[in-house]
Amino acid sequence: MAASREIPAASANPPRHGFTLVELLAVLVIIGLLVGLVLGIGRYAINSGKTSRATAELAVLSAALETYRQQQGDFPRTADGALLLQALLGRRDPLNRNINSRSLIDLARFTTVNGRDPRQDPGAQLADPWGQPYVYAYRTVTPWSNVSYVLQSAGPNGLISSGLRPGGFIDIAHEANADNVLAPR
Repeated sequence: MAASREIPAASANPPRHGFTLVELLAVLVIIGLLVGLVLGIGRYAINSGKTSRATAELAVLSAALETYRQQQGDFPRTADGALLLQALLGRRDPLNRNINSRSLIDLARFTTVNGRDPRQDPGAQLADPWGQPYVYAYRTVTPWSNVSYVLQSAGPNGLISSGLRPGGFIDIAHEANADNVLAPR
């Protein structure tokens, strides 16, 4: 008798080649979570960098204001950001009269609102890293008992509470001021 050859029976579950829908969805969910984490960290890093830049710019402006006070005898008496910039450029005295003095800031290190050139446009204002004008005030309300000026950035949310507290002080407890960046003292 001849040896019979057995033919293997066809398998009920043939070998798989590829991924199931559940496996693909699991991979997509994991990738989505990783992308979300990276974007969140990136956004935090960008905001942190802008806050650091605002702090550094405010420190430079504070130093320039102290030099201005030493040269002119007082800080610029205004709440107008354009007049502040003109004063720091050596074009205004503390009472906002025209003068011709040397600039106390390097304009190349700052940006202005809407990119306006303060040498050509006396209405130009310095902008914080979020594109909002820096807020400055000195002796703009009576009585002014604050021994210094007010200088701040509106911060990421762009909000500053309206007005100063009596005496020329910032209301740091106001919710609009929660993320503001204040000039160093």
